[in-house]
Amino acid sequence: MKDFIFLFRADYKDLGQASPEQMQARTQKWMDWVGSIAAQNKLSSRGNRLNPAGKVVKKGNVVTDGPFTEIKESLLGYIVVKAETIDEAVKLSEGCPILASDDTSVEVREFDVI
Repeated sequence: MKDFIFLFRADYKDLGQASPEQMQARTQKWMDWVGSIAAQNKLSSRGNRLNPAGKVVKKGNVVTDGPFTEIKESLLGYIVVKAETIDEAVKLSEGCPILASDDTSVEVREFDVI
């Protein structure tokens, strides 16, 4: 099996404020989806959510606020799954709660073995 990373992308501004009940419901959907992958023994890492604040370091040690403030879409978090092929990994991404909103995505990438 190979490892694939799911990168979750959305606009932080479009996520809006949620009540505690809404947050609990969202969290439960994520737990159920990740749990379904784990139940198939295909979860390598639960990953993490990412804080929207950050820095971008470029050549010459140029540091700017980031990440990538010039683009609308932000990287919100990730998980790592096991699959035989990228098509199988894509199939595992189906049902991801982030896909319930417009202008969101799951980027599926294979790790290169070095």
